[in-house]
Amino acid sequence: MTKFRPCIDLHDGKVKQIVGSSLNDSGAGLKTNFETDRSSAWFAELYKKDGIKGGHVIMLGKGNVEAAKAALAAYPGGLQVGGGISADNAKEYLDAGASHVIVTSWIFPEGKLDRERLEALVAVTGKEHLVLDLSCKRTNEPGSEPQWSIATNRWQTLIDIQITPENLQDLARYCNEFLVHAADVEGKQQGMDDDLIRFLSKHSPIKVTYAGGAKCLADLEHCKEISDGKIDLTIGSALDLFGGKGVKYDECVKFNQAQG
Repeated sequence: MTKFRPCIDLHDGKVKQIVGSSLNDSGAGLKTNFETDRSSAWFAELYKKDGIKGGHVIMLGKGNVEAAKAALAAYPGGLQVGGGISADNAKEYLDAGASHVIVTSWIFPEGKLDRERLEALVAVTGKEHLVLDLSCKRTNEPGSEPQWSIATNRWQTLIDIQITPENLQDLARYCNEFLVHAADVEGKQQGMDDDLIRFLSKHSPIKVTYAGGAKCLADLEHCKEISDGKIDLTIGSALDLFGGKGVKYDECVKFNQAQG
């Protein structure tokens, strides 16, 4: 059944909410919706207290390892972590308390799936502790059939791999869940990509968490309805915890409790 999944987005060691499409290597032009002096551990402890599992800690660029590990230590087994994860450091984060590691760019070097890397990663984590991030952008012409291509490198780089039923089936053999940020709408609070949610619910053989554009509590119900309860939803910038005005965190906790 659809559940609310929380997040802890880290940038320069601080908890922030940013507009995903504004991310780049230089940091110039970064649009920040929210920044707080509260520690990553504070948010992790809150999620633990309320029994909200499966949230993701995302390290956006460098300088976030310490803050990420502080969150994992505060809620062992309750959070997933992503951002710069590879076969070389995945075990370090699992040992630090992550339930899963989230990986994207490292398995798609030069815009191609590197199956050797993927298999090396699974050898370290086990399928049950791996989440593949298939964050994507729309690539279809307006008015034509929706298509999405995977976006790597903090959503800056569109690669020549699409979100298709075949690719979802293939990649699901290696991981426990998919995390999909709709990068076009991420952080803008202007509505979700309903087509993408429906597509994922129809074609993914494993659990998916969708993120991007959720702006009110009704979006949780809407996600549940259009995905037949198969897709979990992350709400970030609209949440009162992150300075938003659209959704109260306490209402999300109650929503999850009502799902059982």
